[in-house]
Amino acid sequence: MKFLKNVGKEMKKVTWPKGKDLTRYTITVITTVIFFAIFFALIDSGITQLIRLIVE
Repeated sequence: MKFLKNVGKEMKKVTWPKGKDLTRYTITVITTVIFFAIFFALIDSGITQLIRLIVE
């Protein structure tokens, strides 16, 4: 029970992001994920082409 009370006290100290900040963070995360997805897709495609050249 003491643990849950302490958790409640600590949660009151947390500062949560405002709507504008949350939107900015969300856009940053989505952009980063898209960038890495495209990056790894290109790397994968390049490695696939390289392997096809070697095998043939």
